[in-house]
Amino acid sequence: MEDEINTVTSHRPRSNIRPLSPMPDYVEHRNGVNEVGKLSAEAVVREYEAAVKEIEALGSELQLAAKNCEVMVAGVHDMIAEIKEFAAGYRDQGKRFFLQIEAVSLMTAEVRDTCEALKKKIATDTLGQ
Repeated sequence: MEDEINTVTSHRPRSNIRPLSPMPDYVEHRNGVNEVGKLSAEAVVREYEAAVKEIEALGSELQLAAKNCEVMVAGVHDMIAEIKEFAAGYRDQGKRFFLQIEAVSLMTAEVRDTCEALKKKIATDTLGQ
């Protein structure tokens, strides 16, 4: 029977067999483990290692997303600074208009008072003659 197995396996096409990746350096076989145990342990640790690679890739994607968020936040902070500057300028302009309107109002009141005083003086001077 052993000859039959050797005959079947020796005629198997080698192109379909892909080489196994090297075992991770954090594991090594113990003495006395049979071939089936070694192969099973290697298969399991390789599956775990493949999952670890996927997890690490996800971590890299998250780092990139975080970096993009940081860039966006920095842009928002710049925009907020611009908005504050614009708001301060707008406030100053409102204050200037406020002061101008009050100055014109005071001047108008002064002109009215002067006109009233002048009318009274003219009326008094005219009546007194």
